[in-house]
Amino acid sequence: MREPPSIDALGGGGFRVSGVRHEGSLLIIDDIPLAWAPRSLEALTVAHFAPVFEAPAGIAEFVLLGTGAAQSLPPRAVREAVAAAGLGFEFMATDAAARTYNLLASEGRRLACCLIAV
Repeated sequence: MREPPSIDALGGGGFRVSGVRHEGSLLIIDDIPLAWAPRSLEALTVAHFAPVFEAPAGIAEFVLLGTGAAQSLPPRAVREAVAAAGLGFEFMATDAAARTYNLLASEGRRLACCLIAV
């Protein structure tokens, strides 16, 4: 089992994950950090969650969404799609979501972390 990555810093339109800079928004699933397309909450669609929905069962028990600079309600279609997939869903401002991800990952929780860059 691989060690989950840590989010060391964020801002300037990206993240530093385990010492490596990632430009733009970020998806971490199965302990692998990946580029994620949405640039804003307003641009977020169900299609952006395809890697989460297509992951093998057990990879994630819930989705943690960083909504940008402020906590905002994700689009209804996204909330409904996550619920229909049988996953829990938590959303908060990206900085809070990054801190929460680090804590939960260190506890061995299985989650998909989706962070809109600030």
